[in-house]
Amino acid sequence: MTPVRPLWKGRAIAILGIVLLAFSLRSAVASLSPLILQIDREFEVPAVAIGLLGAAPPACYAVFGILTPGLERRFGPQRLAVGALIVLVIGLGARGFVGDVVGLLGATALVFGAVGVGNILMPPLVKAYFPDRLGLMTTVYSTTMAAATFIPPLVAVPVADATSWRFALAVWAIPAVVAVVPWTALAVRSRAEDAGALVDQRPPVLGRLFRLPLAWAITGAFAASATLAYSSFMWLPTILHDIAGASAAQAGALLSLFAAIGLPVSLVVPTLIARFHLVRTLFVVAAAVGVIGIGGLLIAPATATWLWVSIFGVTALLFPLVLTLLGMRARTHGAAVALSGFVQSIGYAIAAFFPIMIGLLHDATGEWTASLCVLAGVAVAALPAGLVAARRSTVEAEWERRHGSW
Repeated sequence: MTPVRPLWKGRAIAILGIVLLAFSLRSAVASLSPLILQIDREFEVPAVAIGLLGAAPPACYAVFGILTPGLERRFGPQRLAVGALIVLVIGLGARGFVGDVVGLLGATALVFGAVGVGNILMPPLVKAYFPDRLGLMTTVYSTTMAAATFIPPLVAVPVADATSWRFALAVWAIPAVVAVVPWTALAVRSRAEDAGALVDQRPPVLGRLFRLPLAWAITGAFAASATLAYSSFMWLPTILHDIAGASAAQAGALLSLFAAIGLPVSLVVPTLIARFHLVRTLFVVAAAVGVIGIGGLLIAPATATWLWVSIFGVTALLFPLVLTLLGMRARTHGAAVALSGFVQSIGYAIAAFFPIMIGLLHDATGEWTASLCVLAGVAVAALPAGLVAARRSTVEAEWERRHGSW
């Protein structure tokens, strides 16, 4: 068992870096969509471009999930974090100066590429600096991510009205600029010989994960989490408008409510796992609230709509649940990076198809029933994956049982 150290002793810069990185990663994603209408008044943003902007995050995350473990082995985690943040700053700043939709798409691709790298690095960085405080620090950064999900949509339009949409987009580069400082300090602090040993002595392990049920189970749970989140952020306002008669403002407020549920959930889930090992219970809860929330929208959409959305929003517990498992189901740093890349690249690749599928189902049927049933099925599908992921083991131990030494 890892000895417990004082949280702040020798790790204050790491805490600051993790919080700022987490906030920068999520606010970069959540700050664009509320401003599309204002951007469209200055230059045309066709529906196909909006669709690309909606599908771009999970697609970019999938690509960089594959690339990041190799980049991390070459450059080390601290330097790669600095590089990702610099690219993020460039992309966020460029979004405020674009003159057409092509420029917007290009700048946004830079942003999502950098976020994809940061997403993969975050769990192993937490494990590297806080192996004795995995539950607490996962709570800290997942809660920061939850806050950074609903703050930008709340302030984006008022800031744009007071200044301009360009400033309202570019302003989110400021937290990323600040985040560069602690990660640069951490990169400088890590000695060259230590970094060399870390990079050179670790065997490549990503390919081994394809043969491990534990890795696939965590991937399935993550795919369910990402599918529910990205499909809801793309389609929930439209669904609520069509089936519950919600106005545009009401639908936007209900989407903010859906996102806000993730904040208290992120506060409690990692602790429930780290202290009480309630992994199976949490997967059961996620499946149940998914079915109940969507069932309420199907049966009585205009009655207590906020209640059904709130219940459905509790499925957000899957995100901090999987993030915590990424730290707990790997014994070594190399395996943690590989597992994070494996799970997020495949999980996001799967999730990228569902928002498109949801729209196609609606177009084919003329209603939202089939689409909502698909989302309920995704929530239920997380349960069997979770039962496997709940086993107290690591990918190294599972490999050793099946194939010999790691």
